[in-house]
Amino acid sequence: RSAQSGSVLVIALIFLLLMTIIGVTAMQTTTLQERMAGNTRDRNLAFQAAEAALREGERYLGTSAVVGPFNNTNGLYLPPGADQPERWASIDWLVDANSRSIAVALDDVARQPRYIIEELPAGSSDSPQNLAADQALTETRVYRVTAMGWGGNINTQVMLQTRFRRQ
Repeated sequence: RSAQSGSVLVIALIFLLLMTIIGVTAMQTTTLQERMAGNTRDRNLAFQAAEAALREGERYLGTSAVVGPFNNTNGLYLPPGADQPERWASIDWLVDANSRSIAVALDDVARQPRYIIEELPAGSSDSPQNLAADQALTETRVYRVTAMGWGGNINTQVMLQTRFRRQ
């Protein structure tokens, strides 16, 4: 008989420990990547929902013969006063009476997208060229459409804004 020292057992246990550490690390990395992909998909859903609501608001302004009345109800707002916060920042988007819904329901979102329209004062364009055009065209009205979209999770929200000029 030869004397055995058991070194193979020790080396095998060390290799087993190393393989376990590598396996656990790989699983954590995979789980993190799955979560990141899911969050990206959720954000994309929210963005697309907000985009749909934005287009619905623009369609309302572009195709309706008469828009309004802008009386701070049903998603149609006058601009806030000088010392008041912006309408889109101060309303509760979860209360349906504060905003307007889109005509077609979207799938896979936690809440259907909503939008509001603000009638802006004359001369409220962003650039000097647009301001001159606004002053020259007294019949032109400028509106701000703000849309809120939700993803698959109610906490995933995207807000988009555009300005719409109507003659």
